[in-house]
Amino acid sequence: MTLPNQLTVLRIILTPIFLYLFLSKDPLLIQISLGVFIIAALTDWYDGWLARKYNYITDWGKFWDPLADKILTSTAFVGFIVIGKVEFWMVLLIVIRDLLITLLRSYADYKKIIFPTSRYAKWKTAIQMTFLYYLLLLYTFVNTKHIYNTNPKLFNMLFDDKIIYYGMALVTIITVHSGFSYLYNNREIIRRLLRSET
Repeated sequence: MTLPNQLTVLRIILTPIFLYLFLSKDPLLIQISLGVFIIAALTDWYDGWLARKYNYITDWGKFWDPLADKILTSTAFVGFIVIGKVEFWMVLLIVIRDLLITLLRSYADYKKIIFPTSRYAKWKTAIQMTFLYYLLLLYTFVNTKHIYNTNPKLFNMLFDDKIIYYGMALVTIITVHSGFSYLYNNREIIRRLLRSET
């Protein structure tokens, strides 16, 4: 197995470890969970860089690398459902959209049909990850006394339920809209995929 693929496997393995630590309610373990998430996210960047630089591109990697990303981010959002900070229906829409597009692109790749990533989809991912890091950092800070006690009012304001609700609603709208836009703009490719099955 190539190094980029090993990093993809590592990212998948780190995901349940992150969730366990995140949900522990132990301040130290919550801090460690943030580190685990960052390491897992960095493996995504690094394995992609390695694959492109040394041409370590495999069919296995093409399928599992984007799926591992979605597993990691979806799991993080699920963690915030469990602690009561985000709404289940919002996360459900995000997960369905991301998995649908990821699997569709993987299937197109399997059929040797190019399914390009749109600029809008890249912006969606950037916005999604920015908000996720916002949540992770604030949750860690709120659960770290020596940081939280420096300015409790500020942290309470930034981690307010209403701010998170509307921020998550915006992320959800952008995610779902980008999914519909992606399907519409690539409708001809999807027709080719369907025809290839007949």
